[in-house]
Amino acid sequence: MSVSDNIKYFLTNEIPSNVKLIAVSKTKSVETILEAYQSGHRIFGENKVQELVDKYHALPKDIEWHMIGHVQSNKVKYIAPFVSLIHGVDSFKLLQVINKEGEKKKRKINCLLQFHIAKEETKFGLDLVEANEFLSSEEFENLKNVCICGVMGMATYTEDLDLIRSEFKELVYIFNQLKNTYLPNSDFTEISMGMSGDYKIAIEEGATMVRIGSLLFGARNYIQ
Repeated sequence: MSVSDNIKYFLTNEIPSNVKLIAVSKTKSVETILEAYQSGHRIFGENKVQELVDKYHALPKDIEWHMIGHVQSNKVKYIAPFVSLIHGVDSFKLLQVINKEGEKKKRKINCLLQFHIAKEETKFGLDLVEANEFLSSEEFENLKNVCICGVMGMATYTEDLDLIRSEFKELVYIFNQLKNTYLPNSDFTEISMGMSGDYKIAIEEGATMVRIGSLLFGARNYIQ
């Protein structure tokens, strides 16, 4: 099936209407993304800042670009003018930088707090203690150019489905804790979890966004 057919299939058969499909287009060509765009899809995710900036300039401006990878503080300025959502906010320092760049661009930048829920040490993310600490601070209250829209997490890369499910449950628990304690506002609604290998479990456990790449676009194109 074509990319366009894959997206239509997923939206019709795999993804409930209350869950957003983030088409992960990293390493894919402008032409391939345009094919997905022409199917009517508008939400795409990239994990490298330079690639995201290049594609933003090359593609239609009604695309909703999500930064789903780890973001270095010194690169926030390149995506601040246009990014729709930054999924990987894994420190208060990074949140402060995003706020500063949002202020410069006179816009409020939507963010998700990334939590470390996997058993793998290689994954980035906050823990609940860290998040509680800064969310209860006056410094956080002073950030007027960021909007915390929810949480994001990546499960362990494993065939142990019970472990994956338990990690997704942990992220939902964190979301509920934060919503009840610090972020009762109507903007705090998103749980971004689940990728090509585990999106079905993520949806069962309460994901509002799933990040799917290879099942839509095929294997990644790595350039040496």
